[in-house]
Amino acid sequence: MTDGISPPAIALSGVNKRFDGLDALKDVDLEIGKGELVALSGPSGSGKTVLLKTVIGLIEPDAGSVRIDGTETAGVPHGVREAATRRIGMLFQRSALFDSMPVWENVVFRLMGDGLVDRKSGYEAAVEKIAAVGLAPEAAALYPADLSGGMQKRAALARAIAHDPEILLLDEPTAGLDPIMSNVINDLIRETAARLDATVLLVTSDMAGARRTTDRFAMMHAGRLVWQGPTEAIGDSGDPFVDQFVHRRADGPIPIVVD
Repeated sequence: MTDGISPPAIALSGVNKRFDGLDALKDVDLEIGKGELVALSGPSGSGKTVLLKTVIGLIEPDAGSVRIDGTETAGVPHGVREAATRRIGMLFQRSALFDSMPVWENVVFRLMGDGLVDRKSGYEAAVEKIAAVGLAPEAAALYPADLSGGMQKRAALARAIAHDPEILLLDEPTAGLDPIMSNVINDLIRETAARLDATVLLVTSDMAGARRTTDRFAMMHAGRLVWQGPTEAIGDSGDPFVDQFVHRRADGPIPIVVD
């Protein structure tokens, strides 16, 4: 996980978060070494997205430590947290592109907001990132509604990597895509991570995608991290939570909730 010298890219220790009296995160300990690709999975409502938002600083934990490359970001002044989390790029669930902006403005939204690019240089930077995720330059001028689901995922990934982040947080990047496009996106994630030498924390319910993309697998249930291990071991982990989830069994410690 770490080389014994450099701090881990992400380190959570004893992280807790409650909403309306319910535990969203409970005593979460997780370390991700620099350059690791880690899948985070579990049933709906298990705390995966809350964990991602806690890492990037959108949610403040009630207790515990969240360190980015050795810098504490929990319970610190906003400026300290923002400086640490600027090295993170995030792909949000359902892409979360701004409907009123063309793709190129979506991609460089953060860079323009920080005053790092003007519109001309921003457009050029956006086209470069759009090309990096396999979209044609013409896509830059389109609006999100003009894009297919797979193209929207690519545009969202282009936005996540616009500032060449050291860490990528990806929330269900293949949700709603067909198996072929899911493989395309998963391969693109691994290629992008290699190109940027980035650390990846990938929230996914796509077990084939997790195997294809990541080296390590972490399983959440009811706000707790219940298992960690090599992704190649999830088919025969011996853990009842992982076995039930991976093999899609109705019987097991994860209750089946019917709306």
